Amino acid sequence: MNKDKRYEIFSRLQQDNPHPTTELNFDSTFELLIAVILSAQATDKSVNIATEKLFAVANTPEAIYQLGEDGLKEYIKTIGLFNSKAKNIIKTCRILIEEHGSMVPDDQKKLEALPGVGRKTANVVRNTAFGHPTMAVDTHIFRVSNRTRIAPGKNVLEVEKKLLRFIPKEFLVDAHHWLILLGRYTCVARKPRCGSCLIEDLCEYKDKTE
Repeated sequence: MNKDKRYEIFSRLQQDNPHPTTELNFDSTFELLIAVILSAQATDKSVNIATEKLFAVANTPEAIYQLGEDGLKEYIKTIGLFNSKAKNIIKTCRILIEEHGSMVPDDQKKLEALPGVGRKTANVVRNTAFGHPTMAVDTHIFRVSNRTRIAPGKNVLEVEKKLLRFIPKEFLVDAHHWLILLGRYTCVARKPRCGSCLIEDLCEYKDKTE
């Protein structure tokens, strides 16, 4: 895929959705961090249902730490892997309190040092909360990047690096959200909805559907 085609793809995505953001509900950087940790192998909808009740009673590192693992589990037990997530979140809250003044750091390495926070989660937080042009490659972005040939790669890190290199800089901050939404609602896994896709004529997928 050439750069002119990529530019047109992201121009259309921008025109269609000028101010994209995550579908996770949050009112602070800390709430976003917790929501993204919880969203691993879970739907945003299920996370939002749980965090609506959780954040109403505890939405700071101190408040969630006071809940303890068992107390936190009561709020997140409907989410997959809730036992390990509760353990990681309590540890993360303690580190934020003791090492970061209860603030979420705007630094990739410091974020990845938090329990339950990997490269993808750190990229989401830095992009959504701090406005960095990072690319958090989840299953949706990996599929869309390979299927459309925007940035084909054998693994998520390869796709991430290619997207950062190939996407025109003016679109980079929002590109992560556009690609996720495209993969979640149009370029779906089993049968992509090519006929209703606004970049169908630019996409280089060979087995397009109607």
